[in-house]
Amino acid sequence: MTPTSSAPTTPATDKPARLGRFVVREEIGRGSTGVVYLAHDPVIDREVAIKTFHGNLTPLARKQHEQQFINEARAAGRLAHAGIVTIYEVSSEGNATFIAMEYLHGRALGTLLDEGHLFSGDDVASISWKIADALDHAHRHGVIHRDIKPANIFLVGDHQPKLMDFGIARAPNRLMERRPLDDAPQTAFNERLLGTPNYMSPEQAGGHTLDPRTDIYSLGAVMHEMLTGSKPFQAGDPDKLLQQIAQKTLPAPHQLAPGVPIALSRIVVKAMHKNPEKRYQTAEDMALDIKRHLTRSRRTRERAVKSPDGDQPANSPDFRQSRLFWPLCGITLAIVIAAYTLWR
Repeated sequence: MTPTSSAPTTPATDKPARLGRFVVREEIGRGSTGVVYLAHDPVIDREVAIKTFHGNLTPLARKQHEQQFINEARAAGRLAHAGIVTIYEVSSEGNATFIAMEYLHGRALGTLLDEGHLFSGDDVASISWKIADALDHAHRHGVIHRDIKPANIFLVGDHQPKLMDFGIARAPNRLMERRPLDDAPQTAFNERLLGTPNYMSPEQAGGHTLDPRTDIYSLGAVMHEMLTGSKPFQAGDPDKLLQQIAQKTLPAPHQLAPGVPIALSRIVVKAMHKNPEKRYQTAEDMALDIKRHLTRSRRTRERAVKSPDGDQPANSPDFRQSRLFWPLCGITLAIVIAAYTLWR
């Protein structure tokens, strides 16, 4: 799970015994603003992950995190998709505010990439197709994630991705105001510039109005990193990074890393076009293109396995459908008849 909050009623180093009805078992993640716990739901008899935030936050920071918790519950809670983490409950009891969600067994994509894990083209396509399908589901329900990045994609089982952290998502009935709080710093964590800079769309980096195509760009940026092993844009200074995102032309993945399928590289280039009008207009369109590539790739590999030398066996479907098949059948039949006549 992603790092978030801690029990506000206890020191950051202490584990609360309970949060609401949930029995806390152990800490499984910690970040600058909070902690994630593994807990047990005695009513349903299941494991859950519980996000809380530190009690020593300033009143402004606490209010912002409470808003993000409620936003996450309202955004992800209205979605039911295999590729989106399930939200069970959000609650405030006394000084403790927490969110209970599906406990995932696996690892964050961001962790794998940081460790130098290499993904095959088919793995990238399979994971990205499922994420695009999940985004299509979210967008159809009026939810824009706005922070698609490797750290917010959790891989469970056989590379089944789960989208997490909808705290800054744009969704119907969203609590947080569109305008930032007056004393909030203008950073990547407020309303003007929400999201993670490396994966931001140009319009998001510029603080412009966003639509679902911003998520499509960010997914393209994630695919780019999975294919090449490096982030699309990198700079030590945040302002220079945002300038690169807005203005710099990015080489296609197949130009940076040998072995990247050109078709998959083109999907990334289209998804990351700086002009939203020239990107995929829906996540569904992007998912379909990725799935087509994946299907072609798997068929090509299967044919190569059946015929290592690259030659089609005479009884293969492709040979039976060729122009030579029926003429050869006729010649063979004529030879058989002639032989039969002579032998008589």
